[in-house]
Amino acid sequence: MGSINWRLTLKISSLAVLLAIFCAVPLWNKEYITMVFMLIFLYMSLGHMWNLLAGYAGLVSLGQQIFIGIGGYSLAVITELYQLPWAVGLAIGGLLAVIFAMVISQPIFKMRGVYFTIGTWIVAEALGVFFSNWSYVRYARGFNITVSYRMSTTEVYYLALAVGVASMALVYVLLRSKLGLALMAMRDNESAAETMGIELYKTKLKCFLIAAFVTGITGGVLYLYIAFISPSAAFGIDWTVAMVFMVIIGGIGTIEGPIIGAVFFVLIKQFLYDYPGISLIILGVLAIVIILVAPKGIVGTLNDRYGWELLSPRRRG
Repeated sequence: MGSINWRLTLKISSLAVLLAIFCAVPLWNKEYITMVFMLIFLYMSLGHMWNLLAGYAGLVSLGQQIFIGIGGYSLAVITELYQLPWAVGLAIGGLLAVIFAMVISQPIFKMRGVYFTIGTWIVAEALGVFFSNWSYVRYARGFNITVSYRMSTTEVYYLALAVGVASMALVYVLLRSKLGLALMAMRDNESAAETMGIELYKTKLKCFLIAAFVTGITGGVLYLYIAFISPSAAFGIDWTVAMVFMVIIGGIGTIEGPIIGAVFFVLIKQFLYDYPGISLIILGVLAIVIILVAPKGIVGTLNDRYGWELLSPRRRG
């Protein structure tokens, strides 16, 4: 009992120290370092939501860019066309992401396995085409998000930190709830889960809506930093490819996995910023090597070999 309490105290203390360090990053007066950490937190949030769907619920989506686009465009429309505060744009982006997720849930959840994966991607592509031909959002020309020019990197950084920490805490709490247990049971065997009394559609829907909301908010914060949005970029599959890469590298079905994956992804992209083609090749090669050498990802492999675990109930099977 004493050993368990000691470990828990050590984990909480370590997390508190890390949070204090992250809060102090803008005080280092290095804007580039602040920007790198900001991107890590935002990509970490995206990775956590994809991992929640794929790693813990078995819902492998290639359409999470749907909610990034909705969040980004909500921010742009609210701040540019209606001149309302950016906070209103972020909130509406999250709400609209939830509403759209609810609308598409009925047909999407009738698909299983690879059909669900392809279905989500098709919806994202269709939404990109629709926005490119919608006069209300200026067709494919996009928006300059001018409110971004009035915000400092430090302000956006603290928003990113809040989103990143909140997404991690949400997954941590969720996985220790009845819904989390239902998600993992459904992932491992839907028929057995249904026999045990788990309502598959409601369980999937709750998970899907949570992921949509957080992804929509994260997308809005991302576009506060990017400051320009267009349909081809907002609804491009590159967003979900980044999420898949981070989770596979870090360890699918772990809370630490998307964090480590986000660090790898952002640092590689930054080091090779001037060589986008090469960075994609290196990311692809790295993903293949990790899959061959450590198919459970970095965190899963560390856990198997050394019993290392900070937060996660590991995904089994």
